[in-house]
Amino acid sequence: MDTIMDPPSTRPAAMAHLDRDATAPSCFSLRRLSAERLSEAHLPVLRGMHRNEHLIPMPGGMSDTEIQACLALDLAHWSEHGFGIWILRDPATGRVLGRAGLRHISVEGATEVEIHCALFPEFWGRGLATDAARACVTIGRDWMGFPSLVALTQPANLAAQRVLRKAALVREREVMHGGLTQVLFRTD
Repeated sequence: MDTIMDPPSTRPAAMAHLDRDATAPSCFSLRRLSAERLSEAHLPVLRGMHRNEHLIPMPGGMSDTEIQACLALDLAHWSEHGFGIWILRDPATGRVLGRAGLRHISVEGATEVEIHCALFPEFWGRGLATDAARACVTIGRDWMGFPSLVALTQPANLAAQRVLRKAALVREREVMHGGLTQVLFRTD
């Protein structure tokens, strides 16, 4: 992965995974995408994503109130934990590609750190999601020191499962999450 995001050289290899002082970069650049920390200015981008039937499996997508609530939760996550969601852009054009990041979730009663990645459909099939997922693994493991990261996807979403495998996650099991059957992938 071509990257401009070397992990901090002062971080000890045996850092505890609950290091509350660790923070993720607010931005990073790869050869084919750049990432910037989510902010309130990204609300229009989130509206476009949360109303896209390919990204949100509900008719009509989410309401403005729901989208604003999600944004508030994601911004609070950054403030509380020092990591969260980034907006992804094409570095040559500045066009928004989607979003990716790390966030705490509860899976069957256990707190996990999830790799989250969603691209607008016109950018699917180009390896960009794999690049973003790999960057999230690097940040989560090398920068933040988390011993394990997870990702969830629907059983029928074989493309997302391929992305996760390419990002070094392995299928662990099916779980119930958000009222849906999901496939849980995990780093080693």
